[in-house]
Amino acid sequence: MKQIAVVGVGYVGLVTAACFADLGNKVIALDIDEGKIARLKRGEIPIYEPGLEELVRRNVHAGRLAFTTSYKEALTGTEFAFIAVGTPEGVDGEADLRYVEAAAKSIAKTMQEPLIVINKSTVPVGTGDWVANIVREHQPQPVPFSVVSCPEFLREGSAIADFMNPHRVVLGSTDKDAAEKVAQLHLPLRAPIIVTDLRTAEMIKYASNAFLATKISFINEIANICEALGADVEEVAVGMGYDPRIGPLFLKAGLGYGGSCFPKDVKALAHMAEEKGRHPQLLHAVMDINADRRTMAAARVQEMLGGDLEGKVVGLLGLAFKANTDDMRESPATDIARALQEAGAAVRAYDPVAMDNARALLPDVTMCADPYALAEGSDALIVVTDWNEFKQLDLERVRGLMRQPVVFDGRNIYDPAAMCRLGFHYRGVGRGYNGECVQEAADQDA
Repeated sequence: MKQIAVVGVGYVGLVTAACFADLGNKVIALDIDEGKIARLKRGEIPIYEPGLEELVRRNVHAGRLAFTTSYKEALTGTEFAFIAVGTPEGVDGEADLRYVEAAAKSIAKTMQEPLIVINKSTVPVGTGDWVANIVREHQPQPVPFSVVSCPEFLREGSAIADFMNPHRVVLGSTDKDAAEKVAQLHLPLRAPIIVTDLRTAEMIKYASNAFLATKISFINEIANICEALGADVEEVAVGMGYDPRIGPLFLKAGLGYGGSCFPKDVKALAHMAEEKGRHPQLLHAVMDINADRRTMAAARVQEMLGGDLEGKVVGLLGLAFKANTDDMRESPATDIARALQEAGAAVRAYDPVAMDNARALLPDVTMCADPYALAEGSDALIVVTDWNEFKQLDLERVRGLMRQPVVFDGRNIYDPAAMCRLGFHYRGVGRGYNGECVQEAADQDA
């Protein structure tokens, strides 16, 4: 059993702490937010992540996981200190490292025995060297330490499974012995372990996220072309995905990527490239295509409602940027709601878990108790988040509650033919436009 400190109890930090504890280690999770730590000590989980509450409770009960605001308590007897604080987007797209800097300084001032400092946060290339300099400069007296980069590859909504069953573990350090010790921590996961230098490890994280974001923007560009040519992007993606050089994952046309990682990381990588005099035109195209998805959704609904949204009521099915999370960061729902409101529409919304977080961002959006309350009196619905709950709705009931049976399916969760048979004026993403749906809906309304 190893003793581990994890600095930061956000998505990455809390999942990392709980999972390492579940592997049999003694873990102390630290955060300077006293309110957040107090909630965790009471057994309250500050984020929504399936399975996390039970995992935390089990390991706290077993005495393997504890929470503190004290660096002294967290670092006493500790061999490994993971920095897992936030790195939000800065003014020009660069990563804001103020929390990483503060954590490194606090570690330096507190540590009394040899320590391996592990960067878990997503940080710009070169941050490992920078953190090492900070620790060295702020130690009251020299204490041996090493810095290792161990980038996270956790998806919100499946973070525990991703931690416990990783495709690979990436480690970077100038100290091979330190990297080997961190590798030993990850051996129970039985995953390939890549050991490289600090900067290469940091770059692997950015390059991975940028590539996945590129796949999403690529299939959305193909969806636009499919709409114009009458092809079905869903079947195109299936046909592409069987090619092992391409693969089926991240070829899901829709409203683009969001959340805390892809938007921030693509911007940060482009910023790093530009600072070095490079021209990251592909990255800029990826971001431009993604931004267009949000305006596209509002424009499609306006078109489906005859070109005028003034006085119309539009409901958003989903608010979180993806299913199985309450995260509203860079969610398409925010931009779509604002575009609809600017065009004169009244916007209402429903999400199983994200409405509390959404209220602060969208104060003029009416939050509804359930999907049927959302549908009642609406002129149109937009599927924003592909929650399983929405796939199982009584669509005949939904149609009967709506003022106009208009549905724009931004996640392609419904079968177009079935929606047409039910009398909806329906449109998906990249699936062509079936004009008979409009006529059938109009006939049933007459």
